[in-house]
Amino acid sequence: MPQMAPLNWLTLMIMFIMILVLFNIMNYYSTLNYTSTKKQKKEMKKINWKW
Repeated sequence: MPQMAPLNWLTLMIMFIMILVLFNIMNYYSTLNYTSTKKQKKEMKKINWKW
């Protein structure tokens, strides 16, 4: 029935938005770095300038 077509488009749009949000959340949390939990020592080279 042509009168029900907008409901079908609305359902497809909601489904697409939910899949898009879910995909973005999965990508964000799968590539999250855990470097803040590890203590990394940064080596600083001290340069003594002799003028």
